[in-house]
Amino acid sequence: MKGLSNIILLFSLLLVSIGHAQELSKEKQKEIKEAETYLSEASSAIDDEDFINAEAEYRKAISLLPENETGKYNLGTAYYNENKNGEAMNRFKQAAAIAQGKPAKHKAFHNLGNTLMNAKDYQGAVEAYKNALRNNPTDDETRYNLALAKEMLEKNPPEGGGGEDDEENNEDQNQEDQQQQQDQNEGEDGEDGEQEDQQDQGDQPDQNQEGDQQDQGNPNEQKNKPQEGDQQKQQQPRPGQLSPQQIQNLLDAMNNEEKKVQDKINAKKQKGAKVKSDKDW
Repeated sequence: MKGLSNIILLFSLLLVSIGHAQELSKEKQKEIKEAETYLSEASSAIDDEDFINAEAEYRKAISLLPENETGKYNLGTAYYNENKNGEAMNRFKQAAAIAQGKPAKHKAFHNLGNTLMNAKDYQGAVEAYKNALRNNPTDDETRYNLALAKEMLEKNPPEGGGGEDDEENNEDQNQEDQQQQQDQNEGEDGEDGEQEDQQDQGDQPDQNQEGDQQDQGNPNEQKNKPQEGDQQKQQQPRPGQLSPQQIQNLLDAMNNEEKKVQDKINAKKQKGAKVKSDKDW
């Protein structure tokens, strides 16, 4: 008998719970139906360009069903069309946070990005459009808006850092600086090579040539003023030196060697140069 009493008690409690759930379900259904009525009246007010009544009806729907994104999204759209950007932004944020399904999330984030663009929060707009594309990667309008937001962010970076785009720009700048340093080092190496070649040229075993180089002075000075130095040698020959024709032949040989060295340096610099490629956003 005791076991039977317990069974009856549990059954009674179950019936009460079912009845209570049914009452809650009926109440919820009533709220949903009433909220739909408010939304419909708000839509009619929008069609009549009656923003004040539309706003009031949307607020009633949101109050009844705060977990539903439709009222928040539609009110955000109404604010946006009335150029109330701040209010629209808040409503789109709320809608995006509770939206069910990818289409609803995509629309909420897309419009949120639009309000952030109007507020010149380009970094926030980039993130909003990215979230929109995560829910609908094929929307060309969102893709275009994202590209525009990135461009504006690059031109107007926020104080204290510009996020991913600034990091990419910094990487590009670092690579460019490294390339410039590499080119500079290669140029210095070329100058060192020229000096070494000229030094080797001055160390040739021909003692007569070594004596002539000493009389002629610095080879670089001779390179800067070849005709002047040559004329001095022809006009003022001294006993014990080479003949003017021998001196001319020697100078011609040296000039040829210097030309080879210079060609070598130029070829080396051209080999080290790299073309910087533009990187699209």
